[in-house]
Amino acid sequence: MKTAMKNRTIYLLVICASTLFTGCFEDIDDNPASTRDLNDFVWRGLNTYYLYKDDVPDLANDRFDTGSYEAFLNNYPSPEALFEYLRYQPQTVDRFSWITSNYIQLEQLLNGTTQNNGMDYGLMRYPDGSENVFGYVGYVLPNSSASNQGVSRGTIFYAIDGIPLTTSNFNSLLRNTTYTINLADYNDNGTSQTSDDNITPNGQSITLSKSSLTENPIFKTEIFEVAGENVGYLMYNGFTRDFDSQLNAVFGQFQANNIQNLVLDLRYNSGGSVNTAILLSSMIAGQTGNVFSTEEWNSDIQSQLSEAQTTNYFTDNDAGAPLNILNLNKVYVLTTKRSASASELVINSLDPYIDVVQIGTETAGKFQASVTLYDAPDFRRANANPSHLYAMQPLVLKSLNAVGNTDYSQGLFPEIPQSENYSNMGTLGSETEPLLATALQLILDDSRIYIPFVEPLDLVGDKSDVLPLSIGMYVD
Repeated sequence: MKTAMKNRTIYLLVICASTLFTGCFEDIDDNPASTRDLNDFVWRGLNTYYLYKDDVPDLANDRFDTGSYEAFLNNYPSPEALFEYLRYQPQTVDRFSWITSNYIQLEQLLNGTTQNNGMDYGLMRYPDGSENVFGYVGYVLPNSSASNQGVSRGTIFYAIDGIPLTTSNFNSLLRNTTYTINLADYNDNGTSQTSDDNITPNGQSITLSKSSLTENPIFKTEIFEVAGENVGYLMYNGFTRDFDSQLNAVFGQFQANNIQNLVLDLRYNSGGSVNTAILLSSMIAGQTGNVFSTEEWNSDIQSQLSEAQTTNYFTDNDAGAPLNILNLNKVYVLTTKRSASASELVINSLDPYIDVVQIGTETAGKFQASVTLYDAPDFRRANANPSHLYAMQPLVLKSLNAVGNTDYSQGLFPEIPQSENYSNMGTLGSETEPLLATALQLILDDSRIYIPFVEPLDLVGDKSDVLPLSIGMYVD
C-alpha cells in the first residue's frame, strides 16, 4: 500500500496557469527579478493552487485581460503587499498562509533546523485579563543555550531585558538573537480559580543566545506498568519527515515491550508533514488500506483529480520500509491550544476507527494544509527562478476524516478538560506530571477520575511566532 506521497507530483504538474498571459515565463538568470515579475509569481501561484481562490474575485481565471493584468500587478509595491491583499479573510478564515523572501530558511525549517536558544515557551495573558503577558517554559532542548544556562520546564518569565511583556511587544522582544529573560513566580493562591492568580517578579534573570539547532521531535519516551499492562508514552513535538525512521524505531521498542496502551503527548506540537501524520496514525492503529483522510482543493484542481488522488490511506510501510504497528483500539492524546494542524489531523483521522481520549484543552483549529510554491513554470524547486529566493506557503487544501468531519476552526475539544498548572508543571515523562497522571489514572480506573476545572488562560503566542517562518501542516 502506498502512502499519501503517491499523488503529490500530479498536483504540482497538473496545471501551469489558467489564463493566456500567465504561462511559463522566460529565463531571467542574468537579471534581478522586478517587483512586477514577483507579483506575477504571487498571482499565478494563488490563481493555480489557493484553497480559497473561488472566494477571491481578483483570482478568477477571467478577471483580467492582458492590459488590466499589467496595471493590477504594478499597483502593488511588493509581492508581500499583493499576497496579503489576495488572502481570504486573514483574521478569521485564512490565518495561516504566508510568503517568504528566503526559501532557504523555509527548507531548513521544514527539516527541523532554526535559529533557536533551545527554550520552548508559550505566552499567556495575565489572569487579570490585562494586556500584560508572561511566558512559561514547556521544555528545553539538550545542548542548547537554555539548557546550559539552567532554564527548565516551568520557568516563568515576565520581561525581556527588563521590559515587561505585553501583547503588543513580545514579538519584537523575543525575536532578538540574544536577550535576557527576567524571571517570576506564578502563584495560584491555593485555589482552582485563575482570577486570583498573580505573577510576582523574583529578581532573577538568565541571558540566552540563539544558534542553529536541529530539533529531534521525539522529545521523550517512557514505558510504565499500570494495572498489569504496559503503557507507552511518547512526547512528540513536530511532524518532521527527516525523523520518520526514528519514529518508527520508537514504535519498534513499544512493540518489543508489548505496549497495550499509548499516551501520545502533542501538547506543544504545532504540526508539519501530512505524510508523517499518516505514518504515526498507522503505527498506532494499523487500519492498513482504510481511508485516513480526504482532501478538498479549489474547484479548478478538484475537477481534474479523481477520488483516488484526493484520498489518503492508512499504510503499513514508509516507502517500502515496514512500519512497526501497535494495532491499538484506544489512544490517549494530551493537547493544548498549541496542538495544531498535523496534530489535529491525527486526532481527527483516528477518531472514526479507535477511541481517541483527548486530555487537556481545545486545540488550535487548523484543518487546512499548505504546499511550498516556487517561482517556476510548474512551481517546483528544481526549476525555480535563480534571480530571487521568494517562495509561498499558501493553504491549498482542507482535510476531512473518513466520516467527513472538518472545519473545526474552534479546535478539537477534549473529553477530559485539564489546563496546565503554571505553578506546578511537573516533569515531562514523570508519572506525577499532571496531564500524564490523568491519562495513567484513566487507564487504571476511569471511574475514579476527578479533575477540578480550572479556567484556562488566554494563549497569545508561542515560540513559533518569532521564527522567520511558520510550519503549520504541509503537503510533502
